[in-house]
Amino acid sequence: MSAGRADSGGIVVIGLGRFGCHLAGSLTRMGREVLAIDRDPEKVQRWSAQLDRVVQADSTEEGALRQLDVTSFGRVVVAIGASLEASVLTVLALTELGMPQIWARATSQKHARILSSVGAHHVIFPEAETGERVAHLIVSRVLDFVEFDDDFAIASVRVPESLVGRTLLDLRPDDRYGVRVIGAKVPGEPFRYASDSTRLAKGGVLVVEGGIDQVQRFAGLS
Repeated sequence: MSAGRADSGGIVVIGLGRFGCHLAGSLTRMGREVLAIDRDPEKVQRWSAQLDRVVQADSTEEGALRQLDVTSFGRVVVAIGASLEASVLTVLALTELGMPQIWARATSQKHARILSSVGAHHVIFPEAETGERVAHLIVSRVLDFVEFDDDFAIASVRVPESLVGRTLLDLRPDDRYGVRVIGAKVPGEPFRYASDSTRLAKGGVLVVEGGIDQVQRFAGLS
């Protein structure tokens, strides 16, 4: 994965249902460049006045996505909820194009498994009102993220610079983070389940669990 591409500010939102529109609007208000795509001309016309760039296209067609130059954007969110087939085929097309970060909305656990198997890097189970929160997650430092229905998430994040050298036992008395570290990976070593003696290494990756807001806040530590 190219770090430059993944870190670029542009975000593609595919699917302008309730969630997709909330998400695209939130990202726009955050100052991000957004390309919104939907195959329904009525939806495109409806939202063209509110979003900077709205395009009618069939996102299941790799050629259409290539023509729109979606790979010049760092992230894409497949927000399609009405059609499982369109959702899966869109993720597959994006995978074939080599998109560095693919976020995909799932409507069931089975749907989530399929999305992951065809190349989605992040699977979410959002409702329309969570669009703003998901927008913040997408532009945060979370490396991988799985949201569950009850406001709970598991994510992998880089070890924050401010915590390098400390152990999990050192952090335990401090509840301000609100997350539980369940695994750690030191550069050059295999993944290990975390224990009190686990020391946080520079450049390492942690697997954490907790409330979605807490996970996001932890990922944003510097």
